[in-house]
Amino acid sequence: MPVQDSVGRCNLPTEHEEPAKVGSSQCGFPGRHTGHRLVRNLPAVKLHITGAAMVATEAEFDKSKDKLKTLKNDPGNEVKLQIYALFKQEEARQKYVDLIETLVSAEVPTQCEATATGDVKSSFQTLNVTTENNITTILLNRPAKKNAISITMYEEIMEALEQAAKDDSTLTVMTGSGDYYCSGNDLTNFTDIGSEGVEQKSKNSGALLKRYVSHYIDFPKPLIAVINGPAVGVAVTALGLFDVVYATDKATFHAPFSELGQSPEGCSSYTFPKMMGTAKANEILLFNKKLTAAQACERGLVTEVFPDSTFQKEVWKRLLAYAKLPKNSLAFSKQLIRNVEKEKLHAVNGQECDRLVERWSSEECMNAIMGFFEKKSKL
Repeated sequence: MPVQDSVGRCNLPTEHEEPAKVGSSQCGFPGRHTGHRLVRNLPAVKLHITGAAMVATEAEFDKSKDKLKTLKNDPGNEVKLQIYALFKQEEARQKYVDLIETLVSAEVPTQCEATATGDVKSSFQTLNVTTENNITTILLNRPAKKNAISITMYEEIMEALEQAAKDDSTLTVMTGSGDYYCSGNDLTNFTDIGSEGVEQKSKNSGALLKRYVSHYIDFPKPLIAVINGPAVGVAVTALGLFDVVYATDKATFHAPFSELGQSPEGCSSYTFPKMMGTAKANEILLFNKKLTAAQACERGLVTEVFPDSTFQKEVWKRLLAYAKLPKNSLAFSKQLIRNVEKEKLHAVNGQECDRLVERWSSEECMNAIMGFFEKKSKL
């Protein structure tokens, strides 16, 4: 689960793919802090957001950052992560951007107008799930956060997939609201360590990711991704488990794992080399290469690319035609194809999650993440 800031910059976050602005992160979860021994005799540090902090000026923030550098004792990486996260959360310009994003998204029709009037399957906080014309659509619905995946969204996506697997629809489609498909992990997944500590948080995050990816591996019906904008981190790696992937020509695909001291997820260590060859997969998984939609299509990650101006119309026309095909025939054929390697995929998923738990608890990962936040705080 790479880090991404909640505005949606990246599983790393990204400025338009690299997050780092309010609450999402490209890295699934940070590792062990290195300053513990320096502060073991200091009182516990608790950070609170107060009304005063909400009106702090940029000059005051800069002054506080300078004061932080004067500390004689290292407060530890966990505390520093909280400080950077709070700074970003209180950044006025970002608050402005988020507000405008919310207002604009409320006025613009959703990406999935074809299903907007369909039967609402359940009430979700972070998703809009509808069924119409034999298609169940799972719409990632946090446009102000670039659809960054929070813990709640992880749980809700799994619930939505479970419901879709049992309903009467023929196809299941996943897409995003706003200008992003998904910007990766929400930064709060990364900074909200709580009383459980880093190592236990890492184990819990690993268990969550394993369950999440398993839902894609076991999904019994045709599962189609409609990539309406940039995708980052786990939103990219999980695509190898979809049956068809359609993308707008404005979409990009980025999985910056090694940049954040992490390792592949979503079975991508197996599916990517299989679909595009080891060398080309390594460019993405080892060396953080960001792909355009055309490049992703050339490598087999994307099935077909459409001009952004006609993307929704062309894709949904095709999906509506697919949904008229015999439902059981499609499901049984999908299961025959998937069952050939389902056991392998589950094994790979387990191995990837075990490695990520170790990575998230490592000093190397923590240092890489701290470097990322420090760089972003200077922008």
